[in-house]
Amino acid sequence: MIPTSGRPTRDTVLYDGMCRFCVSQIGTLRRLDRRGRLEFVSLHDDRVAREFPELTHDMLLEQMFVVAPSGSAYGGAEALRYLSRQLPALWLVAPLLHLPGSLPLWQAGYRFVARNRYRIAGRSCTDGSCSIHARRP
Repeated sequence: MIPTSGRPTRDTVLYDGMCRFCVSQIGTLRRLDRRGRLEFVSLHDDRVAREFPELTHDMLLEQMFVVAPSGSAYGGAEALRYLSRQLPALWLVAPLLHLPGSLPLWQAGYRFVARNRYRIAGRSCTDGSCSIHARRP
């Protein structure tokens, strides 16, 4: 958890809006968010740097973040755990994500998928950003 100076009015999901895989996963979250509890903002939106300066562009490219109304930012696997408590559709998987001692495993799995997301989704983005990001170390 990272404290931020931003205080959104509702849980705000920050994601890579130029990544096909990420956009697809956000589409799933939108469908699961039947009550409209979440706001979704691409890390490329100017508001992100202005409202959450503690979260660098590189940090945001590495993992999805959820910023709670309290200003607490949860990244990667911690973000998924947080969302599993917020969205009723995910309550069934919440106990599995919160097994004592399991967070390091979830973090490793999240990092693996995040590092390979451009390979998973393919590099055929209309603006070419997938190929650019896929070359990043």
